[in-house]
Amino acid sequence: YAKDVEGVHLRGGMVARGGLRWSTRREDYRAEVLGLMKAQMTKNTVIVPTGAKGGFVLRAIPDDGADLRDVVKSGYITFVKGLLDLTDNLVDGKIVPPPNVRRHDGDDPYFVVAADKGTAAMSDTANAIAAEYGFWLGDAFASGGSAGYDHKALAITARGAWESVKRHFADLGTDATRQVISVAGVGDMSGDVFGNGLLQSQNFKLIAAFDHRDIFLDPDPHPHLSYEERRRLFELPRSSWQDYDRSLISEGGGVYSRKAKRVELSPQIREALKIEAEALTPDELIRAVLVAPVDLLWNGGIGTYVKASTETHAECDDRTNDAVRVDGADLRCWVVGEGGNLGFTQAGRIEFARKGGAINTDFIDNSGGVDCSDREVNLKILLSLAIERGELAADERTDLIEKMTEGVVQRVLYDNFEQAQILSQEVATSAGHLEAYEDLMKTLERHELLSRKLEGLPDLDELEDRSRDGEGLYRPELAVLLAYAKQDLKFAVVESDIPDQPDVMGVLRDYFPELAVERFGHLLWEHPLRREIVATVIANRVLNDQGVTFVNRLQMETGSTRAEVVKAYRVAHSLVDAQERWSEIERLDASSDPAIQRQLLEAIDDLVEAITRWFLAQPERMPQLDDLDGARSAFRDLEASLPALVPEEKRTEFDREITRLVAVGVPEDIAVRHVYHQELVLAPDIIQVASSTGWDVNRVAELFLVVGDRYRIDWLQRQAERLVPGNRWQRWAIRSFESDLERLRRDLSEWVMASGDGMSPSEAVDTYVAQRFERHERLDRFLDMLRHDGGSDLDSLMVAARQVRALAR
Repeated sequence: YAKDVEGVHLRGGMVARGGLRWSTRREDYRAEVLGLMKAQMTKNTVIVPTGAKGGFVLRAIPDDGADLRDVVKSGYITFVKGLLDLTDNLVDGKIVPPPNVRRHDGDDPYFVVAADKGTAAMSDTANAIAAEYGFWLGDAFASGGSAGYDHKALAITARGAWESVKRHFADLGTDATRQVISVAGVGDMSGDVFGNGLLQSQNFKLIAAFDHRDIFLDPDPHPHLSYEERRRLFELPRSSWQDYDRSLISEGGGVYSRKAKRVELSPQIREALKIEAEALTPDELIRAVLVAPVDLLWNGGIGTYVKASTETHAECDDRTNDAVRVDGADLRCWVVGEGGNLGFTQAGRIEFARKGGAINTDFIDNSGGVDCSDREVNLKILLSLAIERGELAADERTDLIEKMTEGVVQRVLYDNFEQAQILSQEVATSAGHLEAYEDLMKTLERHELLSRKLEGLPDLDELEDRSRDGEGLYRPELAVLLAYAKQDLKFAVVESDIPDQPDVMGVLRDYFPELAVERFGHLLWEHPLRREIVATVIANRVLNDQGVTFVNRLQMETGSTRAEVVKAYRVAHSLVDAQERWSEIERLDASSDPAIQRQLLEAIDDLVEAITRWFLAQPERMPQLDDLDGARSAFRDLEASLPALVPEEKRTEFDREITRLVAVGVPEDIAVRHVYHQELVLAPDIIQVASSTGWDVNRVAELFLVVGDRYRIDWLQRQAERLVPGNRWQRWAIRSFESDLERLRRDLSEWVMASGDGMSPSEAVDTYVAQRFERHERLDRFLDMLRHDGGSDLDSLMVAARQVRALAR
């Protein structure tokens, strides 16, 4: 409380970050800030701090615009100083509480702010206050100031959202970087997100757009000429749609003020927007723009423009746009890019997705900005350590930050790429294991992170209805679950000993730009946010790689803790060189069939998951990450040998699949690697048996393959993979059966080895069978009967595995 201003700041955790806004909601600004803080927690899952938000209101607002700017700035200064008056400082590595303050909490020095509504140009002001207070973060206190990254110049938010849009179009079979894309939009070329967004491709045909002043219509634009004109407008100090060169607008188009009473529509515009009316009011025309039949709807503006048909306008909490808002069910675009915040309600997104539209959420699409800001803060903290130790001159820091720009940008864009990619994989497969999502939502509810009602997520009854209809979860729903799952996992990793293990140094080195690591890598372990950075990177990596339900499923099915799952995953990931395998596929041409790419990626995911499970089942055999060279070498040797080891019938089957993949554009080396992934699942057992028996690894591998073929274990495994669980118990039963098959293959192989030493694997199996001829005849008859009957249920498969174990001994 102060004479002219009052405010509140809320945080979701000790290390939290969010904007400070000037609020005009004097009566309920606290409720406004609470809602924004909760939303920021969801947005911040890709970065180190959790969410925070601050807001202040002015007790008196002047009528004059110039005076208002001064009063807002003065109120902002008072608010920031009031917050710093209560914040612990860090001086020479020691906590220094603020003077004249009685503390009832522990040490708490992390306080970072960001620009927000009404405070967009005040980062330098905030940093000047931090300098005045001698606050330890210096100009990392408020990112994006004069000594930080200029988001508009980098186009980082728009470029991040463009990664989402490219993924949507790739899933639809369109290469958005090469093909012409028709666009309708919210915003104008002077804006960061809209302006930069509409410069991401020279193949855009911007049919229609609007901002708070004008409506722009161009029914048949020339892609190249219109791109150059948009660039000209973007580079002006200030611009509006009224500055667009009319001679470049196609016949029938124009720029119309939103203050006009009515807009006469040309035949060309009526055709482009697929409307019959010859004239519309500006509000009616804006609604027509929002539901235009275009490829892409790009939101780079301020306001909520799309709701669900089941929602009222009052529920959208944006009275300014009540007259122009439309329903998600009425949209006629294929793809939505949410560069701006809150353009859709969550229910509106889901309604659009339900009718087949491609959409994520705003916090997925526009995460590039907050990601870039957080990396800037953490980089500045690292450089401050170097300055304190005399290893970097203070006047060299700004140039060094500039030199590291591209390294920061590429890491941010890859975060956007990975999130969009995993959502595509989840959408394609979610219908097959809805019970796993139900389990995850229950876990998040139990941890008091998630409210399904508030987030618009389906309850158990609706999930059961979707399961019956073969309907999965939608991208906006999966985006919310991905965010909360990351938040939950980040907390678990921070609370574990994982961030304190020496092997996480590689995580820290990957996080920072190469130049920073090259010069100051020896200081990374001293970074005040080292543990939080490690936890954030690992949580994002695990769930972006393996999927939303991965950790929760394995935790529930194996009885392991989340930290134990993460440790096993990291060993499995490193053992199989998963990142290198994924990167090979990610580098494939954008025109490649997205279904094929998903198939290739999912095979790697399955391999990593299988080996993670193996280590969770046998934790005493899990090596340290920094002691994997021998195991990794054995794994690679085994992979190289597999094509020569598989039985002839299976090799023929694999060759057919390789030929099919190559025919649809998959490079042959990737195709070969892919088809043998299913055999590499056996690698840990093979390597372990070879180590304990002294047999050559290739000889053991060939024996495992021959045994799997001779005893129909491969066929039983394929049948199990086709089963669709209806609930968690059925899923666990199937998983337990698959584990039994793995154990059965290993046991059979060891029995054969014991009686066939000195023979080739095939000879050893033949000898073993001959010694038990009658029992194997009975077993063959039983398996023939099962195969004839189909073997399409778990009960029959379990009986078969039991018979194999009993009769083959």
